Amino acid sequence: MIAHLSKPALVLALLAGTAAPVSAQTPADGQKLAFDRSKGNCLTCHVIKGGDLPGSIGPELTDLKNKYSRDELIAIVTDETKRNPLTVMPPFGRNRILSEKEINSVVDFLQTL
Repeated sequence: MIAHLSKPALVLALLAGTAAPVSAQTPADGQKLAFDRSKGNCLTCHVIKGGDLPGSIGPELTDLKNKYSRDELIAIVTDETKRNPLTVMPPFGRNRILSEKEINSVVDFLQTL
């Protein structure tokens, strides 16, 4: 962790890009965002295993790791309108609904489905 580094070592680590992340994101963090009705809100439109009161506007989210690459999932969550201008899916990244870190966390979760 960063806290154990001396000030000069911390500066060198940050400059070298080798410092440990402040807080690592996990698929569980992504699930929390995906199920959060005020943030990711994926359940409003999608059936997701383990989610309550799912919607049916979008496809059921299953087997995503085999259907899409990580980069494709990031692009879909960030701004699906680039691939499909007629989509009703919100552009979570373009509209800053989710940060880049949060999108990556959600994709980590989606890849477990």
